[in-house]
Amino acid sequence: MSLVALFIAIALFRAGPNMLGYGSEAGGPAFAIPRGVVLFIGLMCFTVFLTEGAMLDWSAVFLSAQRGVEPSYAGFGYAVFALAMAIGRLCGDPIVRRLGVHKIILFGGLCAAVGMAVATLIPYWQAALSGYALVGIGCSNIVPVFYSAVGRQKTMPENVAVPAITTLGYIGILMGPAGIGLVAHLSSLGIAFLVIAVMLLGVALSGRFLKV
Repeated sequence: MSLVALFIAIALFRAGPNMLGYGSEAGGPAFAIPRGVVLFIGLMCFTVFLTEGAMLDWSAVFLSAQRGVEPSYAGFGYAVFALAMAIGRLCGDPIVRRLGVHKIILFGGLCAAVGMAVATLIPYWQAALSGYALVGIGCSNIVPVFYSAVGRQKTMPENVAVPAITTLGYIGILMGPAGIGLVAHLSSLGIAFLVIAVMLLGVALSGRFLKV
């Protein structure tokens, strides 16, 4: 811990000359209710962030309880998802430029939905890992594209709209896993994952209605 603190102190010292000596003025209200296209984008971000929360909190449980993977290895599920998402994000800019916003949302949502279905419906742990990788790749560039779309919309000021959709997104990642647990308690974890797959299909179709 002391070594980490030392590295942080050195990094801050070296970065100090390049830091701004003042903060930017937000110029917006402390709380704003999203509306119009901002609310629409926020709900889509909610779904994608909920999917990320499901992978974070439930992928290992699913592998262990439903696919017989040893608990000490079940964490590989989230590792595969996170690695796939990282690769997708790193390669995202040229892919977005080549395909465009609407195709990224369509193909990304479909890829994530198919991945969730594969992980849930094919009764082998190898299929589950492959499905998690598809979810990571599919989700990797959807939220960045939505954030770019918020910057182009005219319904709300950007400095108000961005925090609004961020709040909705993080509600998904914080409260979503608890909702998944409730659905799993009432039915099964597999059913909960399939519900997410259906929601991701909605994200895939949302690109058709995004007019920014």
